[in-house]
Amino acid sequence: MSELLDPNDFIITRKRKKYKFAKFHNAKNCFEFEEWQRQAVDIVEVGAGTGLFSLELAKRHPEKRVVAVDVKADRLQFGAYRALEEGVENISFIRARADQIGELFPAHQVSKIWLTFSDPFPRQRNAGRRMTHPTFLRRYHDILRPDGGLYIKHDSPDFFAWTLEQLVGEGWLIDELAFDLHESDLSDDYKILTSYETRWLDDGRTTSFVRARPPIGQSLDHLS
Repeated sequence: MSELLDPNDFIITRKRKKYKFAKFHNAKNCFEFEEWQRQAVDIVEVGAGTGLFSLELAKRHPEKRVVAVDVKADRLQFGAYRALEEGVENISFIRARADQIGELFPAHQVSKIWLTFSDPFPRQRNAGRRMTHPTFLRRYHDILRPDGGLYIKHDSPDFFAWTLEQLVGEGWLIDELAFDLHESDLSDDYKILTSYETRWLDDGRTTSFVRARPPIGQSLDHLS
């Protein structure tokens, strides 16, 4: 194990960000991309933020192995320490980019991938950075089991409509769809609130949701 850092060495910094990085470094359930040993897991949240959504899934399904992935360690450490405090052992937190997930997990072994309120990048010139761009859909396809699913929650109607177009265009099979998730009769797991979601539901905004399965018997090599 690498040498522990003293978080107190980093307190006097802008927004205490280095302090939070030190906490991430010290947590036994947190991993840098290079530290993670590639292994099969059940549920992955990409762009997990604080990781509290993933943590709740892990608590509800202790038989499942859950991983929260985000590029910002100062956010992930929040959920990581909550998991340690509550004794939740079936979850890990990894600091990595979304385009690295294929190196984190074996091919076709993940059951569920969650995208919760990912950055919509509204400018068209940034469309390639959207987490539901075909480039990313290919990566999800590569690690999902054939009977696995991609689960997406979002509050932007424009981003959500664009996402549905990408899924259909790439041959994904839509199993469940709701344009107002919390007024639907879909699974309570889908309705777990993220830190972001809790801030604006009271303002009358709605959450859209889709569950899609990867293309059956279809190669995605044409996207390379």
